[in-house]
Amino acid sequence: MFDDIVQVQRYLDEEHIAMVDLRFGDLDGRWHHLTMPAGRFDARLVEQGVGFDGSSVGFATLESGDMAIVPDLRTGFRDPFFDLPTLCFVCNVVEADTRRPCVLDPREIARRAEEFLRASGVATESLWLPELEFYLFDSVRYGSGVNRASYQVDAREAYWNSEGGEVQNYGFQIPPHGGYHAIPPADSAYNLRSEMVQILESVGVPVKYHHHEVGGPGQCEIELPLTPLTCSADQVMLAKYVIRMTAYRHGKTAVFLPKPLHNEAGNGLHFHQTLRRQGEPVFHDPAGYAGLSRLALHYISGLLSHGPAVLALTNPSTNSYRRLVPGFEAPVGLFFSLANRSAAIRVPKYATSPESKRFEFRTPDATCNPYLALSAQLLAGLDGIRQELDPAALGFGPIDENIFDWPEERRHQIRALPASLPEALRALEQDHDFLLQGGVFSETLIERWVQARQRDAHEIAVRPHPYEMDLYFDL
Repeated sequence: MFDDIVQVQRYLDEEHIAMVDLRFGDLDGRWHHLTMPAGRFDARLVEQGVGFDGSSVGFATLESGDMAIVPDLRTGFRDPFFDLPTLCFVCNVVEADTRRPCVLDPREIARRAEEFLRASGVATESLWLPELEFYLFDSVRYGSGVNRASYQVDAREAYWNSEGGEVQNYGFQIPPHGGYHAIPPADSAYNLRSEMVQILESVGVPVKYHHHEVGGPGQCEIELPLTPLTCSADQVMLAKYVIRMTAYRHGKTAVFLPKPLHNEAGNGLHFHQTLRRQGEPVFHDPAGYAGLSRLALHYISGLLSHGPAVLALTNPSTNSYRRLVPGFEAPVGLFFSLANRSAAIRVPKYATSPESKRFEFRTPDATCNPYLALSAQLLAGLDGIRQELDPAALGFGPIDENIFDWPEERRHQIRALPASLPEALRALEQDHDFLLQGGVFSETLIERWVQARQRDAHEIAVRPHPYEMDLYFDL
């Protein structure tokens, strides 16, 4: 939005901005912020940054926790939800004394990934198209303790409310798995999604379209256009914020959890991706399978070869693997195909021009840190190009059939995705050299990531599950 502090200060004066809000992401992928009077935002602050405790978000140790956040002026946007006029910036994290970039800052990792791509000579930029899926619930309750474990959600659209319930009932409930592109009045969230889109565009996040998704109890999708890597990760963070805040303003809760409902469609965060060199597409070849170039096939091979390790970053929650099961258009096997939604990588049939030629990695979900998830996918693909990997020779397809119609013995010939978070974390521990290329990721970051996610998995593993009461209580 801004090129320099002079432009910012002019905007602050002309728009009578009262506050400046500075935001930065932690390793998990959550935004944090601090707010100051607009009069304190000057050239010195932009250069020096604002100090904060890096140990509180996992960037530093307690005894050496002082760090600083430095605003990226290009990311400026007017917050549409604050009562006072507030200008926001996404920030980079730096060391407090030297002002060197923090090696654990996810946004810095994304920047280094883009730098590594340019240095490779393969392409000058990577472009990413995220599909954000989420549920809109009217009521959310959850809790756990020594003697209890429960959650309950409700949605006006839910089929279980067809005979009445806690929410007001107008009929027109959507049946299980029947929500894809539903139309009003069954699609009760159309105005709310349009408001989300309008707000997103007002803060500089362009939108392709929105629609109701497969999940009957209020599942939605908002799709963004192709954007360079770091900018795309910024937009995912901002889109989640806008979607949640708009829903909250209307008394609803937007939930990005991969599998919030049993036996209903899960929420993915599919990433379409392509590479360009000096503006020219490098993934297109009209003579290749699905119009893909050899370079694109090498990239696909790298992403699938390193897929189990990549999932530790793109699907980093225990709930992620509740979604990656057969029967819900979620991938379970490492293969690619044209227009096949059971594949880990789908090549859209409608993307036929050189500029639109791309493929979609369908496994990720919104519990990921988008800066880390995009960087990991890019590095895996570039490693496939470096090694000139062949997907057919590695058993990755293409497979243009519904594998769930195959006999079980034949399906087992396809390399499976990790079935749990611990399995994905073991894969990352064993296979992460490709992430260290160009100094993009570090051993320290990977170790901290694995340790944190292992703690999550352990806490889930040692707790009694409510369904165990159904299964075993009377034994």
